[in-house]
Amino acid sequence: MKLQLRDLWQPVAAVVEPEAPVAGLPPVGRDAAVVVRGHGGVLAVASGPAIARALDAGRGRDPVLGIAEPARAVPDGQALPLLEPGAADHAVVGMSRGAAVGWVPRERLLEAGFKALCARMDKLRVALDAAYNAIVVVDAEGRVVAANKALGRVLGVEREDLIGRPIQEVVPHTGLPEVLRTREPRIGRRIELRGHVYVSNRTPIFRNGRLAGAVAVLQDVTDLESARAERDEANRWKRTLEAVLDTAYEGVVVVDERGVITMFNRAYGEFLGVDPADMVGRPVTEAIENTRMHIVLRTGEAEIRQVQRIKGHDMVCDRIPIREGDRIVGAVGKVLFRDVSELDALFEETRRLRTELSYYREELRRQNGTRYSLENLVGESPVIRELKDMVRRVARTHSTVLIQGESGTGKELVAHALHNLSPRADKPFVKVNCAAIPENLLEAELFGYREGAFTGARKGGQVGRFELARGGTVFLDEVAELPLPTQAKLLRVIQEREIEPLGGGGPVEVDLRIIAATNRDLRQLAAEGAFRQDLLYRLNVVLLEAPPLRDRKEDIPLLAERLLCRLSKTLGLRPRRLSAEALATLLAYAWPGNVRELENVLERALNLCDGDEILPAHLPHHVRRPAGTGPALAPLRQVLAEVEAEHLRAALRVANGRAVEAARLLGIGKSAFYEKAAKHGLLNS
Repeated sequence: MKLQLRDLWQPVAAVVEPEAPVAGLPPVGRDAAVVVRGHGGVLAVASGPAIARALDAGRGRDPVLGIAEPARAVPDGQALPLLEPGAADHAVVGMSRGAAVGWVPRERLLEAGFKALCARMDKLRVALDAAYNAIVVVDAEGRVVAANKALGRVLGVEREDLIGRPIQEVVPHTGLPEVLRTREPRIGRRIELRGHVYVSNRTPIFRNGRLAGAVAVLQDVTDLESARAERDEANRWKRTLEAVLDTAYEGVVVVDERGVITMFNRAYGEFLGVDPADMVGRPVTEAIENTRMHIVLRTGEAEIRQVQRIKGHDMVCDRIPIREGDRIVGAVGKVLFRDVSELDALFEETRRLRTELSYYREELRRQNGTRYSLENLVGESPVIRELKDMVRRVARTHSTVLIQGESGTGKELVAHALHNLSPRADKPFVKVNCAAIPENLLEAELFGYREGAFTGARKGGQVGRFELARGGTVFLDEVAELPLPTQAKLLRVIQEREIEPLGGGGPVEVDLRIIAATNRDLRQLAAEGAFRQDLLYRLNVVLLEAPPLRDRKEDIPLLAERLLCRLSKTLGLRPRRLSAEALATLLAYAWPGNVRELENVLERALNLCDGDEILPAHLPHHVRRPAGTGPALAPLRQVLAEVEAEHLRAALRVANGRAVEAARLLGIGKSAFYEKAAKHGLLNS
């Protein structure tokens, strides 16, 4: 900004020589000054206040130059460049035709320069705020000196809160510190702020050859980026779809709503002996023999697994309409089989693969050591349903499980089900019967041994059961029978997940799950000192209790039916059923041997039975007349009624309360089911 001298000048009282004494000067007002003449013109000026101070100090004989300040001459009418460097370094004397006509002190020059600077800053701020793009200016130290409203909007803060702060605090990834360091511009760089994408241009600012700061301009390109990304994604999917269609064995044709072919893959072209590119744009009725694609467009009905005669072949195809909302915008046709004879070959191949799959599935199960799943845990009683639910929940984790229950309750079955439902189902399941292995061989069997570990050790050593189960499950049956020294080593396996084979060689890490089972009270054994207390706590993370058969007698009808079916196949006998009297006898027995005893009793009955129905006479004497019961048996009619009622309840549970389905499961008519259910008061429940 420039200013005319006459807008600022103050009066000149006289023009004197440098040697003129201060006391000899003419009277000078407060705003006036005396101009000191030099060889080349104006040399200095002595202001009124400066002259008054000199006189008060007794310096009247001093030359005026001693109290004057430097000045420079400027022609009257010339504009003063107030914002240029050095504009206010010296006072200014206005000259007109060789005579001094006025002067401007430095103070007024600085004041005018400041006003000019403020005016320029106001204009700059208006210009910055009018810009749509965000703009930020930093000084050479990286502190924000200017920012427009757009930047405040981008950052979600007031612009005034940005001024004076380091740019890294305001926008961490602007790149302006790098521009200040390298003094090189960085153009077209991408930056993300608050979910928006910007292109940033960053440029250094130089003043008189020195770095004064840097400026960054951020242009929001979020919508442009989004549109470009959508376009690129659409093109990528289009290329992928075309590649998939061209590599597919099945012939595929796509038509628009007019029946004109828009896509025709390579397989269809090979089948018809045509170039796919020549088919695009042609009406489908002209391009494909006996087509019905135009009919599907008209009716909107898909035609699935249809036979179409083409070039002497009866091919099998699908024709499916393409919809956008309620409107049909095209259709797709797919050749599933180029000739019906392919179906026969496919059927034969499927049969062969199913046979192989069944074989390998059974082989894998045999190799992994499991035979049972949760479906083998037969019963619908509350205790069994609760146990099944617990098995499903616990199987998902890797926690150690302790299964407690009497002999014959199915503890091993529960262990198998846990493994088969777990993430380790495809890994080994290794069973260890702790009571069956001699004590002197137990540690070698469990932990393995190195070559030369003891006399008679196998050459090359032996891998232990724990290492064999790596990644899978170890089932420790009859865990209560483990000797105390072995219990201590088992505790380390559970805690550290590592074993140490006999004969040294260092520990071996093992990733496995431990399931233990026992028919004894481990807490009592721990209290007696026969079982380690700390091992009990480690094993008893999750406790599953296999209920005795006497606590779930309502499951006996279903259990007996399943066992008879399996045993008949195993023994090579024709299927037989239980008579009502035999079933009542089974329900009245206490079953100290649980399910295992029931299986043995039924196997004996099958061997003795010649007819189609098992009678009480085919059952062992101790089952027919349990010890201690004497003659106080319940009446047969009462027992049969209870069995019938419980069987009806079980059928309703399996059928989720649907009476018709329950009747079908029981093999009786719907009317007979309703009559029996009403008799036992089951309809309301």
